Amino acid sequence: MTAQPALDTLTLHRDGHVLLIGLNRPEKRNAFNVAMLTDLSLAYGLLESDEDLRVGVLFAHGDHFTAGLDLVDVAPYVASGDLPTPEGGRDPWRLDGDWTKPIVAAAQGRCLTLGIELLLAADVRVAAEDTKFAQIEVLRGIYPFGGATLRLPRQTGWGNAMRWLLTGDEFDAAEAYRIGLIQEVAPDADAALTRACAIAHTIADRAAPLGVRATLASAHTACSEGDGAAIARLRPVVAELFATADAAEGVQSFVERRAANFQGR
Repeated sequence: MTAQPALDTLTLHRDGHVLLIGLNRPEKRNAFNVAMLTDLSLAYGLLESDEDLRVGVLFAHGDHFTAGLDLVDVAPYVASGDLPTPEGGRDPWRLDGDWTKPIVAAAQGRCLTLGIELLLAADVRVAAEDTKFAQIEVLRGIYPFGGATLRLPRQTGWGNAMRWLLTGDEFDAAEAYRIGLIQEVAPDADAALTRACAIAHTIADRAAPLGVRATLASAHTACSEGDGAAIARLRPVVAELFATADAAEGVQSFVERRAANFQGR
């Protein structure tokens, strides 16, 4: 088990194989300053490096997911191009290569700029029905630099993405669901977090970790290298998986009609 970092702006809680990561600057609407970006980087580093952890849940304390970047604090670093990743951390926008552990996100209240990009970087997203979204960088003289220009067109379609990226207009959870930014709408923030945790535990407690990792890797390969590269790896990787203890357990649990007990081996 990897040592858990002490963080000032986030909470971390282990729930079995699930790591709950809570944004915790509610008095600032969870706006990200440099310290918070650093803390999220370290939390993601922990999730990726700890073999006992299988899934992360990203959520926010308070009334709002995040008001985005605290530009007064972060702008000098962005302008200089110097926003270093701490030792043991990963890019908080999840743009530094492929990731092996899925993240389920739960949003509520205001979800602005970086907030949308954090959702796009997650693998499954749930939002409370009161959530309000906006990608307002174009209204501040800049543009989204944390992955929205890459991921939003890919995940929601060109027209849907440009409608919101180019105008900075606000949209609601129903529209976010329609375009595929979120996968489920929950009645309120508590229900959104409960649902996100349920999805995370379904993955962590029922699915084979090696199978989850291979699934993510195949999807990432298709996105970054094209379908041909992913297709070339399909049969070789499944042959490797068939030789694992988890695959043997999967077959045995099917024969015995019981839940499988996967160990990630």
